[in-house]
Amino acid sequence: MTALLTLTVLVLVGIAIWQMTKIFELSQVKTAENTEIANDTDNKYNGYLLFAFLIFIYGITIFSFAKYSKVLLPEASSAHGGEYDQLMWVSFGIIFFVQTITQALLHYFGYKYRGEKGKKALFFADNDRLEFIWTIIPVIVLAGLILWGLYTWTNIMDINDEDDPLIVELYAQQFNWTARYGGQDNVLGEASVRLIDINRANVLGLDEADPNGEDDVIVKELHLPVGRKVNFMMRSQDVLHSAYMPHFRAQMNCVPGMITQFSFTPTVTTEEIRLNPDVVDKVKRTNALRAEWAAEGRPNSEPWEFDYVLLCNKICGKSHYNMQMKIIVESEEEFNKWLAEQKTFKETVMVDDQEQAFNTNDGVAVEPEAEATN
Repeated sequence: MTALLTLTVLVLVGIAIWQMTKIFELSQVKTAENTEIANDTDNKYNGYLLFAFLIFIYGITIFSFAKYSKVLLPEASSAHGGEYDQLMWVSFGIIFFVQTITQALLHYFGYKYRGEKGKKALFFADNDRLEFIWTIIPVIVLAGLILWGLYTWTNIMDINDEDDPLIVELYAQQFNWTARYGGQDNVLGEASVRLIDINRANVLGLDEADPNGEDDVIVKELHLPVGRKVNFMMRSQDVLHSAYMPHFRAQMNCVPGMITQFSFTPTVTTEEIRLNPDVVDKVKRTNALRAEWAAEGRPNSEPWEFDYVLLCNKICGKSHYNMQMKIIVESEEEFNKWLAEQKTFKETVMVDDQEQAFNTNDGVAVEPEAEATN
């Protein structure tokens, strides 16, 4: 509400200044000269204003980099992240170089060829050489960036089983994430949204008849072993979501009715990234702000500790902002220990009906002894 009132006041002030300017113009004594037609003096002043605006553009660009570079992501924590960042920075470099040159030329020629009495600018109806130059240069640059991008994307999307990857499913639904591991055999059981049974807590729709799903582990906190490739299989229960792990430079849409895939190798553990100078500075600034909130009695003011996070990068509904899951990157030994401590699908969902599921006679459960005598 405060922002709306501030904006309204600024608009009204602008209107008032504009009206005062018009009143001032009307109060001036009219001369024989038509003041609606720009003269040499007007054109010269407009030329100077072009240079002033050019300085403003460069100044705001430099200010933005100096002021807000601290909110950029830290160094990538995945094996492919370095190449991804390099491609982005090269693209930025080309964009800012071209922007600097073209804006300078645009404003310079706007001043140089300003309207002057008795002066006529040289005009070309067409120039094949110039048109070839300003066409072929962007074509070559963009083609190079596109080919480099396709090569980088092909390397990133190297999803195969040659390196004994960890298989993990990310299941998206409004408005939370669920992760599923393949258990000891590292093989995920079959699943479908048509098999979801809320009453039996089979929230992912695992096929209970598939033996590969018995040792699957379903969790609400994603653990990844450092240095080991991870192949993600992604599903969505309801609408289009997007699994976004910014610190690993990873993102893939989760589409209802199909499985999408993404793969990367974590290279920095959670404990190591917390010692990164950029992360340390971010935590310090965040906790200083939260301390101010705590003094004011505002919520969400407890001290914050950095964690990797899985986010949804598609606006999937009213609670989209809250759709996130904590990611912990740890050593292989720590990961294996954690996974061994988790209960399997068989030990949770299938435990109550285990005998009924495997020992039935015409759909009626019987005791094993009775079955042996028949």
